Amino acid sequence: MGSSRTVLWTAVGLVLAGAAGFALFAHQSELAPIAVPAPGSFDKATVERGRVLANFGDCTACHTREDGLPFAGNLPLKTPFGTIYTTNITPDADTGIGGWSKVAFRRAMKDGVDRKGNHLYPAFPYDHFTKVKDEDIDAIYAYLMTQVPVKETTKGNDFPFPLNIRATLSVWKALFLDKTPFKPNPSKDAEWNEGAYLAEGLGHCAACHTPRNMMGARTTPAYGGGFAEGWYAPPLNKDNLSQQPWTKNELVVYLMDGWHAKHGMAAGPMTPVVDALHKQNEIDVFAIAAYVATLREGEKPINEDAVRNAALRLDWGHLEAPPVAKEFAEGAKVFEARCAQCHRSNGGTVALALQTSIHAPVPDSVVHAIWGGIRPPTGALGRSMPALGSQMSEAEMIALVKFLRARFTSRAPWSGVESAVRDARKGG
Repeated sequence: MGSSRTVLWTAVGLVLAGAAGFALFAHQSELAPIAVPAPGSFDKATVERGRVLANFGDCTACHTREDGLPFAGNLPLKTPFGTIYTTNITPDADTGIGGWSKVAFRRAMKDGVDRKGNHLYPAFPYDHFTKVKDEDIDAIYAYLMTQVPVKETTKGNDFPFPLNIRATLSVWKALFLDKTPFKPNPSKDAEWNEGAYLAEGLGHCAACHTPRNMMGARTTPAYGGGFAEGWYAPPLNKDNLSQQPWTKNELVVYLMDGWHAKHGMAAGPMTPVVDALHKQNEIDVFAIAAYVATLREGEKPINEDAVRNAALRLDWGHLEAPPVAKEFAEGAKVFEARCAQCHRSNGGTVALALQTSIHAPVPDSVVHAIWGGIRPPTGALGRSMPALGSQMSEAEMIALVKFLRARFTSRAPWSGVESAVRDARKGG
C-alpha cells in the first residue's frame, strides 16, 4: 500500500514539476507600451527603405482583408489546424501596434511574441524573419508607424484545444525555430547573396514551396513543394515540375508581371506575391531570380522544342490530337462545352500540357482554378480565367479534372479528386 502511494505521489510530483517548468519556459513578459510616435519623427529615407522591404515581405496581402483598409488585418487564413485572423499592424494605439516600441516589434518579427507576451502562430513567418537584419526590421517598423491608423479589433482565431492555448507554441519553437541569422556565402557573388537574403528572409519563399510535417514545421527536401491556402506550391528545387526551361530573364518577368508566354500565369496565393514584386526595383528581383535559379541545380534537362511540340499536339482541335478514351468521354464533353473556347489549338493560351499545375502530384490547384477562376496579377491585366465551377455539377467537375490529367499528362491519375472538388464547392 505504501509503495503504491509513493508511486502515485511521485507521478503527481513529476506532473506538477513538468507543468511548472512548462509555464516558466512558455512565459514571456509584457513590454511596456509607448506613446504613438509622430510620423515625422522617422527619417524619410528609412521609411522608404521600409516600404520596399515590406513589399518583399508581402505585408499588405496578409494584413489586409478583402475590401478592408491597408494593414488593418482580419484576413482569414485557413491552415490545416484552423483559421487564423491576421492582426492589425496599423499604428492605432488601441487595436494596432501604435503602442509598440522598436524592441517589441523586433521581438514579434524574430521571436514570434507580441508586445503583451503572447506567442504568435507560425502562420506569421517569423521562422523566416529571424534571418532579417535588425536595421531592416527597424525600417519596416518606421514605415508601418507612418501609415494611417485604423481602429479595427482582430477577431479571435478558430483553433481546437489544445492548439488554442498559445503557450503550447513555446514547445513548437523549441523544436523547430532556427534563429541562426543569415550568413552570406563567400563563394557566391553579391547578387546571389542579396537574392538569398531576400528569398530566405522577408520573401519567405520556402514557407509555401517546402513541405511541412504533421506539426506544421518546414521539413525536407527544402523547396520540394508544399501548400498555401489550399493551393499546391510546386517545387523550386531539382524536382521542379516545369515543362519548359527557365531563363533568368523569364523568371524576372514572371515574378514581376505574373505571366510569361512560355510558362503561363501566376494564380492563387502567388498572385499577391507578384503584385508586390511588380512594385520593386528590377535589380532586386534579378537578385532573387539568380538565387532561385541555383535551387534547381541538378534538374533533368528539358528538350524545349520537343516538349513544346508534343504538348501542342495534345491541344483540343489539333489535327494530331489523340482520341478520347471512353472512360474520360464525359470529362471531354465538359471540356468542349466549358473550356475549349480558350484552351484549343492555336487559341493563344499556353498549352495545357505545359502547365505545371496539371503535372502536380495533387489536383488542388487545378480544382481551385476551375472553381474560382484566375484573377490576373497587376502585370498581366487582360489575361484571366473565369470562374466555371458554379456552371457545372459536382459530377461534371470531377469528370473534367480527371480528363485534364489523363489527356494532358502521361502521369498517374490523381487520387482525391472527389474530395478536392467537394472541398472547393463548400469553400474549403
